[in-house]
Amino acid sequence: MTGRWIERWEPEDDTFWREGGARVARRNLYLSVFCEHIGFSVWSLWSVMVLFMGPAYGVDPAGKFFLISLATLVGALARIPYTFAVARFGGRNWSVFSSLLLLVPAGAAWLAMEPGTSYGTFLLVAALAGVGGGNFASSMTNINAFFPLREKGWALGLNAGGGNIGVPVVQLVGLLVIATAGAAHPRVVLAVYLPLIVAAGLAAALGMDNLAPVRNDTGAVTAALREPHTWLMAFLYLGTFGSFIGYSFAFGLVLQTQFGRTPLQAASLTFIGPLLGSLIRPLGGRLADQYGGARITLGAFAAMAAATGVVLYASVHTSLPVFLTGFIALFALSGLGNGSTYKMIPAIFQAQAHARGLAGEAAAAHGRRLSGAAMGLVGAVGGLGGLAVNLAFRQSFQSSGTGTAAFTAFLGCYAVCSAVTWAVYVRRPAHTPARAESAPAGANV
Repeated sequence: MTGRWIERWEPEDDTFWREGGARVARRNLYLSVFCEHIGFSVWSLWSVMVLFMGPAYGVDPAGKFFLISLATLVGALARIPYTFAVARFGGRNWSVFSSLLLLVPAGAAWLAMEPGTSYGTFLLVAALAGVGGGNFASSMTNINAFFPLREKGWALGLNAGGGNIGVPVVQLVGLLVIATAGAAHPRVVLAVYLPLIVAAGLAAALGMDNLAPVRNDTGAVTAALREPHTWLMAFLYLGTFGSFIGYSFAFGLVLQTQFGRTPLQAASLTFIGPLLGSLIRPLGGRLADQYGGARITLGAFAAMAAATGVVLYASVHTSLPVFLTGFIALFALSGLGNGSTYKMIPAIFQAQAHARGLAGEAAAAHGRRLSGAAMGLVGAVGGLGGLAVNLAFRQSFQSSGTGTAAFTAFLGCYAVCSAVTWAVYVRRPAHTPARAESAPAGANV
């Protein structure tokens, strides 16, 4: 026996859920949040390390943007195999392995972070940090299987939000190190995280469970790949999560490059936006549970477009207070949209099951099967959105010295995302609701 396996799992059965299922699911959820939190911290490590890279490192702003872009890319691609690893190895077993694997990028960064290290070495070490991004996909797929549909918005939002907080926390640790030890001591940040990585692996080993009913199903993957809604949701998640992770990685560099902030000044502001975006993500899931994910997502995109207009104005007029106001609003709104879009995925697939005549546990099992497969694909595309954000900033600063062109492109993206959400999921809803089979069609997608 390679780990603790639960043979029967039926969360849609109210009696099963009340008599122990809820307790087990929530224990796994809270431990999953901790493991994913550390994963996000390692994935976003280089958004902090670049703040320590002064002139002695010989890396220009474009080179720094490329470092964080590479970490983003690897993290996005890692999400695809990580999604299917849960079914192959078990949620608990994979959480242990993927958590302890974070020792590799953290240890490599410890060895590399000093002047004189070649840029090629920095690229390799930044790429290794991408494995932390994969933890999100396996964690979300695992938690999706534990909870009934009526609680998925809250559970997935809490799981993802708690993980997302790893971004501002590692940035806050970086701020404290720069403020106390100085910008010449990046290894202090790593000294904080190396024992936390070990703690995450131990916590998963001692407290999490594997679900035997969750089996690797290549048929589900194929069905999810062929389903248009998988790719529509991937596009919408690119707009929400891609914005969140891309801005999180780039915020400090934008403040340094465009507004002339010192490393300490940049670090003192960088963590605020990701923190708000992370904290509000569970609220997005909860609101989606109550009012429908499509409605909340549409509102989030419309507000993100308005906030981008504020940021664009501030970029043109070099107004730091206005820029901070608009940019932090973007973080909060992207977090809200993250929670609501992920709620839509299981609701859509369960709605399809109802449309095919399935009911009860059969419909729930169909929804879990396809949504679990789709989540990895959706999450991977969302991560690639973060890559696009960082590459857009790199090109914009390389060509004009400001982020104005990048913000113009982001504004256009949010307009398209709003149009897709309205046209497909709000104007002509075609799916049964998540909370009650007898409610009006589309009420809760």
